[in-house]
Amino acid sequence: MIFLENFSSILVGGLNPHLGVWAYFLLALMVAVEGPVATLLGAAAASAGWMDPLLVFVFAAGGNLTADSLWYTLGYAGKLEWIERIGRKLGVKLETLHGLEAGLREHAARILFLAKLTVSFMIPTLIATGLARVRWQRWFPALFAGEMVWTGSLVLVGYFATRVIKQFQVGLQYVVLGLALLFILAMFWMGRDFLRKHIKGNEPGR
Repeated sequence: MIFLENFSSILVGGLNPHLGVWAYFLLALMVAVEGPVATLLGAAAASAGWMDPLLVFVFAAGGNLTADSLWYTLGYAGKLEWIERIGRKLGVKLETLHGLEAGLREHAARILFLAKLTVSFMIPTLIATGLARVRWQRWFPALFAGEMVWTGSLVLVGYFATRVIKQFQVGLQYVVLGLALLFILAMFWMGRDFLRKHIKGNEPGR
């Protein structure tokens, strides 16, 4: 509860409202680096009236899609030594990439859509998509659709949860926060088991 209650003050410390449109570009950069937390911060600022909720959605989605495209490009470059070096820092194993790579050649759209909703599998899935040389026409529309669902949900949750929490007493604030987190976690788990099974079933040696 304290975390959500302080979203606005945290955001103001990082995004000065007097920056105008540059505040949204800074938000996009924060989203590309920090992901969901930055999106929730932007939604909280919109709820407080400091930012436009539609622009928060547009720039947050744009920041995510830009980062996603860079991860795909890294895989497409095919420099396994780079990927292995970066993967060690991010906890991404080459076995996982190869497991995903096999399935992406046939089910790229479905896997990318589900990966977008799981967050933790997003980076290895995008790198594997590049390694598999999957064409943009096959995977980007699904990724874009997943981004609309994921970022749209985060903005709605952050916007309305912040507004509702201010109106409720302490006991009910915990209920609202719990429901918001359950909603996000439900989306997270929706595709995670599917991707884990898919990776294991396609890992080399199986």
